[in-house]
Amino acid sequence: MSGDLVDWQPPRLAVAGGGFFPVRQVWCVGRNYAEHAREMGVDPARSEPVFFAKPAACMHQQSRVVYPPATTELHHEVELVVFLADGGRNLAAEDWVSRIFGYAVGVDLTRRDLQARLKQAGLPWELSKGFDQAAPVGQIVAASDWALDPAATIELQVNGMLRQQATLEDMVWHVPLLLERLSRSVTLRAGDALMTGTPAGVAALDGNDRVMAKVHGLPVLEFSVRGE
Repeated sequence: MSGDLVDWQPPRLAVAGGGFFPVRQVWCVGRNYAEHAREMGVDPARSEPVFFAKPAACMHQQSRVVYPPATTELHHEVELVVFLADGGRNLAAEDWVSRIFGYAVGVDLTRRDLQARLKQAGLPWELSKGFDQAAPVGQIVAASDWALDPAATIELQVNGMLRQQATLEDMVWHVPLLLERLSRSVTLRAGDALMTGTPAGVAALDGNDRVMAKVHGLPVLEFSVRGE
């Protein structure tokens, strides 16, 4: 095998206006909206940011998501996604603003029943977050073309019915501070994506559901859920 090449490329996400963004790593934060934290049984005033990862291969822009096997409770979590053009370690919040490449709306799909079983058993729950197609995202908009506005609305509809809605101002930890906190633990690099948490209203999806996710001013994300 010495000298052989591996035929593999990182996921390449479309950027509005042309071009692609290669994804190196997907980081996520849990319980970053106060009402969602309460919904999950946590006091947001006492909660530090909880970071976890999804495999980069989970992130995609396909219009059809296959319902994952071995689960009966697939939950939707709409999120603002931040993409980095440069990285660093132990950088202050204000230093991260110039390192952001762009933004998109995304959905963190979660096998909630599997997550609950694994948590109850005291086992790692990566497979509840890191399965195939677990992170659909919309087209990325460059930071030069979209300003991060705390008043921007974030929402998710299923079959035309509103499920989640908030403003970005409702985040407990805002984007530059999230990046500061995460960079205390890991070295962030160009190509990294950060899913910044979800508002209250997470709920289950069924086969044949149609999902529409929005952050005001960014391209809309739409996908359908289908059985195997």
